[in-house]
Amino acid sequence: MRDTHKISAGLFMVFVLLSFSSFSQIPLNTANTQSILYLGKGENQPLIVGLGGSEGGNAWASDYWKATRNQFIEKGYAFLAVGYFGAKGTPATLDKIALEDVYRAIAEARENPKVNKARVAIIGGSRGADLALLLGSYYDDIKCVIGLVPSHAVFPGHTDHFTSSCWTFKGKELPFVPVNEEAVPSLMQRNLRGAFEAMLQDTSAEQKALIKVEHINGPVLLVSATEDEICPSTPMSEKMMHRLKSHKFKHKFEHVAVKGRHAEPLKHFNLVFRFLEDNFAVN
Repeated sequence: MRDTHKISAGLFMVFVLLSFSSFSQIPLNTANTQSILYLGKGENQPLIVGLGGSEGGNAWASDYWKATRNQFIEKGYAFLAVGYFGAKGTPATLDKIALEDVYRAIAEARENPKVNKARVAIIGGSRGADLALLLGSYYDDIKCVIGLVPSHAVFPGHTDHFTSSCWTFKGKELPFVPVNEEAVPSLMQRNLRGAFEAMLQDTSAEQKALIKVEHINGPVLLVSATEDEICPSTPMSEKMMHRLKSHKFKHKFEHVAVKGRHAEPLKHFNLVFRFLEDNFAVN
C-alpha cells in the first residue's frame, strides 16, 4: 500500500512538472521594444500585455513577476511582457517613447496561431498604466485596459531638462503638463507627489494633456493608492472616472482606491483577475 502511495505521489509530481514545462516562452523580434510571449497549452488564448513603469527594463519578464505571470497562463491567457525602455534594444530613457513601437509588439504577438487576436487586454503599472491607457485610446482593437496607480494626463519625459514628452504618436510629441516654477522646490526635495500637484495647478496645460480614456474600446479598471507618495493617483483616477461618466462611456469602468502607498495596488491582483473574469474573459 505504501509503495502504491509513493508511485501515485511520484506520478502526480511528474504530471505537475509536465504541466509547467508545457508553458512556452517565445522572444519576439520587435523594433525598439523587448517582447517575450508566454503561452499555455490551449488554443485561442486571449492576450494579456504587461507593461512595467519608470523602473525600466522588462519588468513582467523578470523572476519577481513570474508567479503572477504564470497565474495568467494557468487561467488560459497568453501573456506578452513588453520592455519599452531601459532594456536591450530599447531606448535608454523614458522619453519620447513611440506608441507605435509598443503597438507593433502587440500586433506581432497576435499573429501567433495560439493567440486569439480579437481578445487583447493591457495591464500597466505607474507610467506603464499611462501607456496602457494611451494605447487603448489610440487603438480600438485593444479590448480592455487596466491601470495600476495611473495618471490621467501626459507628463514630461524622465530627462534632466523635463522639456519633452514621455510619449509620441506618428512622430509628434503628445502634449504634456510641464514642470513649472511651483514644482521646482518639491523636485529639489524629492517630493514627487508635491511636484505633480504643483504642475497640475496649470489647468490649461492639464486640459491639453488629458488622456482621452473615453476612446477606449472596452472595459477599464483603475486601481489607485490612497496614500500614494509618488503621484496623486487616487484624485487622477477619480478625474478619469468623471470623464468616462460625462462621455456616457458604454463599457464597464471601475475605480478601486486601495489604502496604502504607490506599490500597494501591486499586492491586489485579485482585483485584476476578478475584473478580467467578469468583463473580458467571458466576452
